[in-house]
Amino acid sequence: MLNSIANSLGIGAGLDTGQIVLDLAAASREPKIRHLDTLVEANQARISAVGQVRSSLENFAESLGSVAGEGGFSGKPTVSDETFLSATVTGSGILGEVTSEIEISQLARSQTLFSSSVADEAAAIGQGDLTLSVGGTDYALTIDATNDSLTGLADAINASGSTVTANIVNDGSSARLVLKGATGEDAAFTLTSDLGADPGLANFTFDGTSGGLSLGQAAQNSLFTIDGIDYSRAENEASDILPGLSLNFKKITGNESVSIGRDASSDTIRQNVDDFIAAFNTLRGQVSDALTATRGDFSMRRLDQQLSVLAGQSVTSDLAINSLTDIGVSTNRDGTLSLDSAKLGEVLESNPDAVIALFNPPRDSTRTETTDPGITLILQNIEDGATSEDGLLTALDSRLDKEASALTDDRERVEDREAAYQARLQRQFGNLDARLASFQATQSYLEQQIRVWQGGDS
Repeated sequence: MLNSIANSLGIGAGLDTGQIVLDLAAASREPKIRHLDTLVEANQARISAVGQVRSSLENFAESLGSVAGEGGFSGKPTVSDETFLSATVTGSGILGEVTSEIEISQLARSQTLFSSSVADEAAAIGQGDLTLSVGGTDYALTIDATNDSLTGLADAINASGSTVTANIVNDGSSARLVLKGATGEDAAFTLTSDLGADPGLANFTFDGTSGGLSLGQAAQNSLFTIDGIDYSRAENEASDILPGLSLNFKKITGNESVSIGRDASSDTIRQNVDDFIAAFNTLRGQVSDALTATRGDFSMRRLDQQLSVLAGQSVTSDLAINSLTDIGVSTNRDGTLSLDSAKLGEVLESNPDAVIALFNPPRDSTRTETTDPGITLILQNIEDGATSEDGLLTALDSRLDKEASALTDDRERVEDREAAYQARLQRQFGNLDARLASFQATQSYLEQQIRVWQGGDS
């Protein structure tokens, strides 16, 4: 409607009043919008900078924890023949000196049962109650008119809450029920029909030795020896025998034995220290950029301070080597880190365990997370304190989001005011144009009368 009014302006005055209105409205609106656009761009830059810091901090803490957890600083386990078993670092990622011989005499297996083939898995099999017993725990099953079929029995077993799973295997012409439990002797199971059940259900029972179901394989534990000591586990793994190691058994060793050791290469530790410094320096650069973008916001200043003291911070209870500075790491004027490789080499040669402990210290009754947090835990705590629900960066993100929302509201208000201003100009110039048109009509009338009068006088 405003455009149609604007297009109609300028009729009476002989002036392009429509363009005049548009020019005046633009002169009022455009400086204000440019100012808001500048503020929006600056806010978006701050949001982007803070988001980059958050992402890098999270990735840095996660990567360092992963490297430490996989034994990247304490060494990696070695296995003489990985066709028999594999070994991975677990827990705190602290792998001490390991020299063990392992023999595997039996692998853990799960019990399996299978039925005879039936022509139609949807056909009735008989109704009544069944009891599924797993490791001394009974699960009641009911087969009635709603589920009287092989499919119904399988569904009832799967819905029982037990560790037994039921599947129907169909070869295209017939189907059979296959039951499988968890691994280990204690997961052995039976399936029996209760008194009063239809005789047909007997085809799907097993009392531990015989029944309508056939035994595919019996449940059994894994049996193995470590350094001559016998062990048994319900699964094909053991993570509670060798400190810091989880063993996964693959096949029986027979008359052979498998050797477990540790590869604690100084080169690996040195490379991980170099990688730590490179990642830290990237993060510090992003924090510096975010400080500038946010005009020194408190949250960014606090994060910057926490990172600034990291190199000199005591992180273990070792009296001689308890900080990064003790292994040759120093802080530059811009907050980044640099490494004295010669000093690190000396420490690795004389006391490699102290270097390892800086990043992932061992835990015992005297070395706790309080006394010996280690760089990995401290960095994780910094990340948690920055990105948690009430963390520093989360609070800053919230403030920036509110600022973005306020700028959006400001723009809407400016647009509303400027639209009202343009409408007011259109009314004012429209009134002016109408008056000028009226004046022109009056002038034309007077001129005509004057000519008439002048003609009469003659």
